[in-house]
Amino acid sequence: MGYLTISPALFLILALTLYPVAYSIWLSLLEKHSFFPQERFIGLENYLYLWTDAEFWSSLWLGVVYSAWTILFQVILGVVAALILNETFVGRGLVRAIVLFPYMIPTIVAVILWKWLLNDTYGVVNYWLFAFGIVRDPISWLGADHIMLSVIVMSIWQFFPFVLLSILARLQTIPPELYEAAKVDGASAISRFIHITLPQIRGILFVVILLRSIWMFTKFDTVWLMGEGAGAGRFIRTLPVYAYMRTLTYYQAGLGAALAVIMFAILIVCTVFYFRLFREEADIG
Repeated sequence: MGYLTISPALFLILALTLYPVAYSIWLSLLEKHSFFPQERFIGLENYLYLWTDAEFWSSLWLGVVYSAWTILFQVILGVVAALILNETFVGRGLVRAIVLFPYMIPTIVAVILWKWLLNDTYGVVNYWLFAFGIVRDPISWLGADHIMLSVIVMSIWQFFPFVLLSILARLQTIPPELYEAAKVDGASAISRFIHITLPQIRGILFVVILLRSIWMFTKFDTVWLMGEGAGAGRFIRTLPVYAYMRTLTYYQAGLGAALAVIMFAILIVCTVFYFRLFREEADIG
């Protein structure tokens, strides 16, 4: 009876999780067209090809750069904003609502907004840089030299509210008596943060960093929409974008599946290492 009761949940796990992973692994061993039924078993040839593919290594490096910088500043900005919004001041509710706005809007809207802001002809960013005399010539923010910086800044702006919301929720559960006792003992604001706030939020920080790492490393829509039509898409071609192009631009479903399996393996290895490195925080989280 117990197995019968949990069988619907097990079926959903098999159908929605394990089967797609297993099929992707099998597909990565084939030379298969994305639309036509032709397929041929080639074993590990797709992986051997990617090992010598310069574009694969470039995409892997760009993905690491993109995810590392966005995660770092999302966490820093999110924690700082959460500490500020945890204080009492006039208009706090309104400010909290405004700060959450970037995370609530659709990605396509955010990309259109930032492409308008960063346009080298009529963009607001270049206008203000001219107005303050910082630059004399317009900067092509969506060009080859600056598009990675642009997509990183946009991603930080769009996704740091997730960190803010998570940390703020945890801050509101910390007993205020801890801070009052520390103030009586003469502890400064920095000391209170190091010895009270940071130990209290390290569990949720562990989870937030893990989730943001997985989501940013596999982020597709933001990178694709920023690069598509900008003329410099190959300079932000991360692994998810490269896998999509191999599958639906070059019609090489086998290579696309191999890229997906490689991303999956990278995330599994990094997650295991992350849990081992921060074992104590994992137990708290």
